[in-house]
This record gives sequence, C-alpha cells and structure tokens, in this order.
Amino acid sequence: MNSLLLLTVLLLLFVTSCKTPSDKTDLLRNKIEQILSDKNAVVGVSIIGNNGKDTLSLNGDKRFPMQSVFKFHIALAVLSEIDKGNLSLGQKIEISKDELLPEDFWSPLRDENPNGGTFTIERLIQYSVSHSDNTACDVLIRLIGTPKTVEEYIKKSGINDIQITFNEEQMQAKWDNMFQNWTTPKAASQTLKLSYENKSHLLSKSSYDFFWNTNKETTTGKNRIRGQLPEGTIVAHKTGWSGTNKETGITAAVNNIGIVFLPNGEYFILSVFVSESKEDFDTNEKIIADIAKATYDFYTTEKGV
Repeated sequence: MNSLLLLTVLLLLFVTSCKTPSDKTDLLRNKIEQILSDKNAVVGVSIIGNNGKDTLSLNGDKRFPMQSVFKFHIALAVLSEIDKGNLSLGQKIEISKDELLPEDFWSPLRDENPNGGTFTIERLIQYSVSHSDNTACDVLIRLIGTPKTVEEYIKKSGINDIQITFNEEQMQAKWDNMFQNWTTPKAASQTLKLSYENKSHLLSKSSYDFFWNTNKETTTGKNRIRGQLPEGTIVAHKTGWSGTNKETGITAAVNNIGIVFLPNGEYFILSVFVSESKEDFDTNEKIIADIAKATYDFYTTEKGV
C-alpha cells in the first residue's frame, strides 16, 4: 500500500513537472479573453515571455493599422543608415517653416519652433519616437527615401508581415489610407524581439543604446501598457492612435507595442492593437492597460515561472 502511494505521488510530480509552457500560458490567455469578452472592438495581442519560451497571441496574424507605431520602424531604418556611415546622429537638418505640418497634426517640434529651425538627426528621432512627432517623422523618412524604403529595410531584417505605404501627412489625408500602413501583432512582437536581442547585429552598440533609451523615454500612452503597472516599472514602447471616425463613430487604432522589464531582471514583449472599436477612448486605452497588468502579474507570480 505504501509503495502504491509512493508511486502515485511520484507520478503526480512527474505530470506537474512536465506541464508545458502553453499549458501555463492558457491561464493568461483565459484572463485576456475575460478582459475582452464584453468589449465592442477587435483586439490583436501578441506576447513573448519567459526568455522567449512563452508565446501567446489572439488575432496574431490579423492585419492592423499601425498609425504612429511605424515610427519605431522608421527610427530603426534611419539608425541603420547611420551605422552604414550614410548619416550621423549629430548631422544637422534644416526644417523650414513650410515643411512644418499644419496645426491639426500632432507636432511638439512645430509648437516649440513655429518658424522652423535646425535639428540634429538625434533630436529628430527623439521627437519622433519619444513624443510621436509627425513633422519629425516625415523629415526622417525623406532623409532615407520613401515609406517603402522603411518597409524594405524591415523585410530584409526578417519581418514579412508589414506594409508601409504612406508617411504621416499622406496617411492622415484620407481615413482609408491608414489601412495601407499595417502589421500583425505577431510581426510587431517579432520586430521588438529582433531589435532588442540584436543577435544579428541590426544596430551598432551606440545606435542600439540610443534607440532603446529613446523608447524608454516615450511620453505618450501613459494609460496604455504603463497605465496599471507598478510605479517605476521600465517600459520601452511606441504608441499609435487613429482618432475616431466622425461618421461611423468607430476608432480604427489604439495601439501600443513595447517591452516591459520585470523586477527580477527579465522582461516580456507585448503588442496590442485595438481596432474597429465602438468603445470610448478611455476604454480602448484601458483594454491595453488591463492586458499589460494581467501579463505583468502572470510573470511576477509562480504561474509565470
């Protein structure tokens, strides 16, 4: 009888130890599905955690409009040209008053410099990524070519599920144009992983450090990924937003992609795209914050070990 009991205990221990990462992430998936269950929106999620061993996605292969998320990709492409010696961070670029985007475009650069000015490429990347500046974004694209130049660079880096057709000025000229700048949640997370791990040396050490520090300094989207995380949590991220269509009341994009750094020194990658939403802006942001908090809690408890 004692031998049978011992055998049973050993068998239970074996089964528990053999539980796969997918079994564990089912707990997180269920939590995310609960968060989304009463929301009138289409949400795409991709998570990579546990040193890359865990992957989870909902609508992971669906195409979502990026909006300003593509500024992350633009910065990578510009820094690649810097590493090739074609440009430099300290290089000064003159922006005339005529090149500033109109007042209905988000542009702290324009607001601070209404007559234009001279800016280093370093400062333009900071404006574009950290502050999601549209004027700086379009200037950076022109420096290296066209929006397709950025798309081609990302695809050469190994990410195929992406299309970048328009710059900010063109994208916002017509509602439907934003849907020509798309990626998938899985591709967004893979881009984050590829560029952060930097195993294929996409960026030099100096460009890498500058790029990720700039993403950590992002000031937009305080109520999205960062919204419910413990104070002081480091998040390197990029946001995007479409506004709401006045005729249909539908919001096409409230997005946030990034890397969340945990107290134990590890991190998880999270990409969330909220689309086709009839919810209000605060609810759309809270969807992202709730998912980020659920993921953070998962990876800071025994369930995520």
